[in-house]
Amino acid sequence: MDIQLIALFTAPATALIALGYGVFLAKKVLKEDEGSPKLQAIGKAVRDGAMAYLKKQFSVVFPIMGVLSVLIALTLGLGIAVTFLLGAVFSAVIGYFGMWIAVRANVRTANNAIRGLNPALRVAFGAGTVNGMLVVGLGLLGVSLIYAWAYFAFISQGAAMVAREATTVLVGYGFGAALLALFMRVGGGIFTKAADVGADLVGKVEKGIPEDDPRNPATIADNVGDNVGDCAGMAADVFESYALTIVAAMILGGAMFGLKGVVFPLLARSGGILASILGTFFVKARSDKEDPIKPLMRGFIVSAVAAVVVFMLLAIFLLGEPKAGFAAISGIVSMLALLYITKYYTGPGEKPVVAISKASQTGAGTNIISGLSYGMESTFISTLIIIATIFIGYKLIGFYGISLAGMGMLATTGIIMALDTFGPISDNAQGMVEMAGLKGKAAFVTGSLDAVGNTTKALTKGFAVGSAAVAASSLFATYFEKTGLVGIDIAKPQVFIGLLAGCALPYLFSSRLVGSVGRAAFEVVEEVRRQFKTIKGIMEGKALPDYSKAVEIVTAAAQRELVIPAAIVICMPLVMSVFGAESLGGFLGGVVASGLILAFFMCNTGGAWDNAKKYVEDGHFGGKGSDTHKAAVVGDTVGDPLKDTSGPALNPMMKIVQIVALLIAPLVIQFFGK
Repeated sequence: MDIQLIALFTAPATALIALGYGVFLAKKVLKEDEGSPKLQAIGKAVRDGAMAYLKKQFSVVFPIMGVLSVLIALTLGLGIAVTFLLGAVFSAVIGYFGMWIAVRANVRTANNAIRGLNPALRVAFGAGTVNGMLVVGLGLLGVSLIYAWAYFAFISQGAAMVAREATTVLVGYGFGAALLALFMRVGGGIFTKAADVGADLVGKVEKGIPEDDPRNPATIADNVGDNVGDCAGMAADVFESYALTIVAAMILGGAMFGLKGVVFPLLARSGGILASILGTFFVKARSDKEDPIKPLMRGFIVSAVAAVVVFMLLAIFLLGEPKAGFAAISGIVSMLALLYITKYYTGPGEKPVVAISKASQTGAGTNIISGLSYGMESTFISTLIIIATIFIGYKLIGFYGISLAGMGMLATTGIIMALDTFGPISDNAQGMVEMAGLKGKAAFVTGSLDAVGNTTKALTKGFAVGSAAVAASSLFATYFEKTGLVGIDIAKPQVFIGLLAGCALPYLFSSRLVGSVGRAAFEVVEEVRRQFKTIKGIMEGKALPDYSKAVEIVTAAAQRELVIPAAIVICMPLVMSVFGAESLGGFLGGVVASGLILAFFMCNTGGAWDNAKKYVEDGHFGGKGSDTHKAAVVGDTVGDPLKDTSGPALNPMMKIVQIVALLIAPLVIQFFGK
């Protein structure tokens, strides 16, 4: 059978298998019991807050996407506008349904914890896998549909025309996915951290009550935030990285290998999906005493090994070039290395985290100094891994090797996203057990799941940053393909200006987001203080707080802050284009270099501060309520908007500027020259 036809049917069929598996798991999760009326009431409050937030966000975002699609159609063509909308819609669907299942699994996980570790683990991981299957299924389905359209529309003009038309409009698909992901990341990040910071500063520091104490008026908003930030935002973010690495690999593969190079990413992604599904069958705790991280890692390792086999078989028998397989495997190895480095610098009980906890004994100042030091060190080492990945991919097979390394990093996205979504579901479940006052083994089970969930969330943040950087580097390479530039000379003033502007953009972007969290958190703190003063009997447990007010505050704040950061990211490449294609190239390089390093720094530093606080809360250096604990809470408060708002939002930001540059590249050459 013709290789085009094989890809034409295999890729969408595999995507549908992933989506079907997700539906199957969702039904299994929903069959589980939600527990007591009190537990159900708590679950409903979190669920209602989360879905109300998404509804409000979509009402703001969709009109913007509609206007942009019209502008794209008028300037770049109807085909790109249609794929732009397709990428945006798929990204929105993933964010919505990923959170939809998460806010139904959390209460079921809490209730199943009464029975033991495996029942609770099965629900939390099963719901996480639904999210993972949504990401990989819709990611591959969208690209497959576009390829199928190009095949049937242009096959009469030859295979080269099919490859050219498919890769041209695929850039629009990536742009839609990336822009929607940016909105989800920014809005969700502001919501979750404003609620978290507001709840911690008054509840933990001022009132000395536990994190998920039902007396805290911001506790429901905090639990809602876990879902809108870590489920909806992360899913949309990784989805656009997943889609963009396929797009970049198809463009560069087409230039190097012709049609086979275009088809290879589709079939490789199909194999990766099947590898992820295989891994999920190995996630099962062998006893209630087993560390929950072990079954999760078993599933991940099985998926990674299977993905290695898939890449090598396709490289040898499809491309006839084993180096392509080795380039993809370098991405898988890089991902494992990033996970290890992230675990070392942010993991509970690791040397850096213990050192930061110990530094808290002398106050918040030394806690912050120690955290900054380890965060900077981790950034350097993490960046070395990305450097090695890009270098190896390029030396093996040129720019195409870089894109294949990016595909390798995202080969097991299905199970990676399951691990990530497992985190907020477990976090919510632990909070619900505390709020509902469940007795027996429930608190121990959800506590152990929550501890592992915090680790998996931290690990997947490093994975998301690294894969975003490699994806952006792949797109950077495609910019030269589109413009015909052989290279750029940074000794030229216009190129150096572009480089400096690119390096500065991530800081301006991050400042907007961190400031947004600070302003929204201030409003939450004032509201929580007001309720403690005016609603008599809250501290005694005789009166319920008004949970909805805090949810309303952070929802409104998140929507206020959505538009300006996105406008900055879209407009900056347009502004830099007036200096010519080489200057714009320098700008793109600066954005990737600066954005990568800043994102690593923010995510790792914030993660270390977070687990240092938890290490103290576990009874070390004075435990909860001590001066050491208060200092550690301050460090965690500073780190929260870094690791969960601005740091992760840099991922889509890095890629959006690359895509905008790709879209306008022909116009830049035409009107402003090289």
